[in-house]
Amino acid sequence: MHYKTIVLELLKQRPEMHEQLRKKRTLLQTMELYAQELKRKHEALKDVLSQARPGSNPSQIASEALEIALEDLENCLDSESPPDEDEPISLEEAMAYLRGHTPPA
Repeated sequence: MHYKTIVLELLKQRPEMHEQLRKKRTLLQTMELYAQELKRKHEALKDVLSQARPGSNPSQIASEALEIALEDLENCLDSESPPDEDEPISLEEAMAYLRGHTPPA
């Protein structure tokens, strides 16, 4: 799974956010943090779904888990879009949001 590639594409879909991160030279760091969080959430959701549906196809479970994790990340990115270009993006708030919406492993 190429979590960094996925996150970079999601950031590119938000040109204002992408450009702001690039200008501040935090694009790589932000992408890596979101990628780590996406991977953690994906793995946790795979475990939860596997336990909820024993005997299910593992690739189906993985796909569903990734779909849910991506939806949560997209919602987080959308809520992180600053209304004012001078307002910095808070990675701490984004990470707290993602952690708060992850089922326990």
